[in-house]
Order: sequence, then structure tokens, then C-alpha cells
Amino acid sequence: MIPLDNAVVARLERHGLRFEVLVDPDKAALIRHGEEITIEDAVAALHVFESASHASRSSDEDLLKVFKTTNFDEIAKVIIKDGEIHLTSEQRRQIVEEKRRKVISYIARNAVNPQTGLPHPPQRIEMAMEEARVNIDPFKNVDVLVKETMKALRPLIPIRFQEVRLAVKIPPLLAAKAFSDISGAATMERDEWQNDGSWICVVRIPAGAQSEFYELLNRITKGEADVKILDQIY
Repeated sequence: MIPLDNAVVARLERHGLRFEVLVDPDKAALIRHGEEITIEDAVAALHVFESASHASRSSDEDLLKVFKTTNFDEIAKVIIKDGEIHLTSEQRRQIVEEKRRKVISYIARNAVNPQTGLPHPPQRIEMAMEEARVNIDPFKNVDVLVKETMKALRPLIPIRFQEVRLAVKIPPLLAAKAFSDISGAATMERDEWQNDGSWICVVRIPAGAQSEFYELLNRITKGEADVKILDQIY
């Protein structure tokens, strides 16, 4: 279960009765979007309340009347999916700001200006979002928000998602360490160990992460890696 301090109220009113559960707003949003989240991981208490603020629980009679069951997981899922999630103004502000940062970071890392092939700086993306009056819904997941944001930005700035395929060759003495670091930083398409102990691979990275990837290679190989851009994927 989540800490009580991190919880907000999910409320459903039916047949003149009110039912509340204490939930994590982010996990509740995932449940509302159909993701399989264990209810126990999304709530702060395994109880259905008539009033969470007064810690007064709903009676079994009321639960049976409305939900035809007293099973907490089943009831909580209905309340989360069909009810309202109540945030304080500070909770809403914090969630919106966190998701805004995640959207900006994702776009800056994965998208480029197709006219230059270079990524847009986060500040430019943020300014364009403000100009487009992008609304960050605290109950939508980041993937959905990214798609909505990209749609809003395209009339204002040239931008599109793009990946780069790279061929990388690491000399023998550095290959073992490089294998682990590169595997964690890129999508590996294929790799092969050479007879001399060197290692070659073909990887995909977000176009906006090229500088970051080259810095990683220079750090672990002291500039001795060979890198070739194979193509760009849109």
C-alpha cells in the first residue's frame, strides 16, 4: 500500500450513497486507462469509506446494495474507474508540474527539428507549449500527454520523433565494460564479438540523445570507440 500522505480521495456517489477510497493519483490514472495495476499497490487503506476524512466506513449492507459484493478490490476498481478523483490545489499543482517536466524531457530526448536534424532544447519546447496553451491533465498518463503535446506543437515549430541507428566498434581491452554500459543506454539490434576480442554492435537511440550517447562512449573508451551513423528512423 502507499503512504497515507501520498493519497487522495476517489469518490463515487450512487443511489444517494457516497463511497470513497484513498488512492495514489498516478496509479489511479493508470487504472482508469486500462492498465493492470494491483489494487493493493494503488491504495492507502483496504477499506471503503462513507467519509474518508472522518474514517467512517461504508456498511456491508450499502456495499451489497450498490456493488452486489463486499470484495474490496472489485469495489475499489469501480470507484477508481467510474468515480471522481479529488485533489487539493497543491496536489494538482505538483502532479501537473511533474508530468509537464516528464513530457518536456521525453520530447527533448526523442524528437528533432527535421530541418536541422538537431533536438530542440527543453526551454524551446516549454516555450512552445506555453504558446500553444498545452493543458497537462493530471489524470492522463505521460504517453497520452506526449502525443497531445506533439500535436499542439507541430503548427508552431518543426518537430518529429526520430531514432538513429549506429554501428559501434569497441577495442578489446574496453569491450567487456562497454557491453554493459551500451546495452543499458541503447536498444541493441545485434552484436558480435570479433576474433581479436573487440566488440561490434548495431544500436538504436533517440535522435535527441546522440550527444549524451557519444559522451558515454568517450567516457568508457577514452575516445577509442569507432562510431558510424547507418540511418535515421522516423
